[in-house]
Amino acid sequence: MKITVIEPHGFCAGVTAALRKAVAVAAEARSVYCLHELVHNELVVADLRKRGFSFVESIDEVPAGATVLFSAHGVPPSVRARAVERGLKVVDATCPFVERVHRSAREFAAKGLPVVVIGNPAHAEVRGIVGEVDGARVIDPAGSLPEDLPPRFGLVSQTTMNADDVEALVASLRARHEVETMAEVCNATKVRQDAVKAFGGDALLVLGSANSSNTKRLCEVARCRTFRAGTISEVKSLDFSGVQELGVTSGASTPETFFREAVASLRALA
Repeated sequence: MKITVIEPHGFCAGVTAALRKAVAVAAEARSVYCLHELVHNELVVADLRKRGFSFVESIDEVPAGATVLFSAHGVPPSVRARAVERGLKVVDATCPFVERVHRSAREFAAKGLPVVVIGNPAHAEVRGIVGEVDGARVIDPAGSLPEDLPPRFGLVSQTTMNADDVEALVASLRARHEVETMAEVCNATKVRQDAVKAFGGDALLVLGSANSSNTKRLCEVARCRTFRAGTISEVKSLDFSGVQELGVTSGASTPETFFREAVASLRALA
């Protein structure tokens, strides 16, 4: 079996910056909290726990006066306000591209436009964007288009969606409505998806956690048989019988140390 490493792979700039902030905070504070997982990767979260991080799902779970890290996915303004009320020391690790989406939503609202968000309504990133403006609507590409959208609106997108799906959905909405849009996935997401779509082998292994949106999207866009694994034990449990050429890539929050270990393990079997 031939093993082909697909480039680019691994940490994007936003994840790298968020982790840099997390490590710095852990070195300075005795007790550090992170609101939600910093990034959606089980290995990263396990490492941060070893560094002293506690992960919470509500800002009210953080003791008054403690240090809290906002995850790379961003938070709504109400969470920022509550952190100030409780006297928390905030370290903001929001991805700059996600911040740009928040800003676009606010700008649309300031112009009097209703705001529509393309994304998974349950995802932390989407919850943060929706919290920026009153009455924001969410369209999940996996579902059907709502029939009651306003005739004119501003459109933004979760940054880790399938780029082709977002493009097609924008075109469909523009055919029915007057749309001002900043809806696009981040460049790191798009180039990784494009590389996977260009791969010509007969199977693909995507390294990343099951709850990682960008990892899921890489599995979706592949044009061949696809596997996913988040740990070395999961890699070793996979059955690659009959595979001639296996491409290997990873989500934007997957550590390079794990990637190299997985590739070495696969090449030992090949």
